[in-house]
Amino acid sequence: MKFLDQAKVYVRSGDGGAGAVSFHRAKFIEFGGPDGGDGGRGGDVFIEAVAGLNTLIDYRYQQHFRAKTGMHGMGRNRTGGKGDDVTLRVPVGTQVFDENNETLICDLTEIGQVVRIAAGGNGGFGNAYFKTSVNQAPRRANPGQEGEELTLWLRLKLIADAGLVGLPNAGKSTFLASVTRARPKIADYPFTTLHPGLGVAHVGDQEFVIADIPGLIEGAHEGVGIGDRFLGHIERTRVLLHLVSGTEEDVALAYRTVRTELEAYGEGLDEKPEVLALSKIDALTPEEREEKRAALAAEAGREPMLMSAVSRENLSDVLVALHREIVGLDAEDDER
Repeated sequence: MKFLDQAKVYVRSGDGGAGAVSFHRAKFIEFGGPDGGDGGRGGDVFIEAVAGLNTLIDYRYQQHFRAKTGMHGMGRNRTGGKGDDVTLRVPVGTQVFDENNETLICDLTEIGQVVRIAAGGNGGFGNAYFKTSVNQAPRRANPGQEGEELTLWLRLKLIADAGLVGLPNAGKSTFLASVTRARPKIADYPFTTLHPGLGVAHVGDQEFVIADIPGLIEGAHEGVGIGDRFLGHIERTRVLLHLVSGTEEDVALAYRTVRTELEAYGEGLDEKPEVLALSKIDALTPEEREEKRAALAAEAGREPMLMSAVSRENLSDVLVALHREIVGLDAEDDER
């Protein structure tokens, strides 16, 4: 399935049904009076967050959604039926923006959350409604109210417990494939990952979700490379795993570049708890490991973990560290 995290859709709620002009006709009743019923309400447009989706690809092939018009009123004081509703089903984490792509209408962060984004028009009154003491046989009825027409932007921000960040080719996709059942494309060139990926990792009988995004390069927050578009997907993560490749010539610069981009992007990314790891250590000699560990520790101000997703060296230790951070945040939430 292709990944799509932004889509433009057009929605229109249903018009209300028209009221009826009708008069009661029955044997031996000379003046039955008006009995035109009201029109039915037009259908509404809803948006619902559902399980089992992680992309907006469905909205590439269908962009127009229209609810049904309410049924018209009928004689014998029969009210028209309500028009059928339309429900747009989207992944959890989808935000709905107005046509300007800036005004947030709603943010769907839980499975089953439903929001009405366009209300159907009210049905018109039938002529029975207009009967008065001085007008016993009104011959007028109201048309139904028009529905709402909106242009909306759907923007997906994946929800995960941990997010992977680092320069291109830092080993993020290899790590994800090693600790989860996700199968991202893996190659030895930068920007192999072109869209975010999700996987579920296990620590004992506990599990948590990891999100991988394309690598960041200098200037990413301004649109350089492709990572800037996907930084929003780690806004909702609780912990970051920052991978710095041991094959980098200057590991301190690699770490500083990514941290600078996180700070420049904003949205609190630079304030999230971070687990730091020097990856691809299987490609280093013991002397190189120590040299690069020391350089990275000096830049970050703390000791990095050493790991290799290929040889699986210290892989479980990194997972445990991530899980420990998540559990700690859960405990803080409970105390509040």
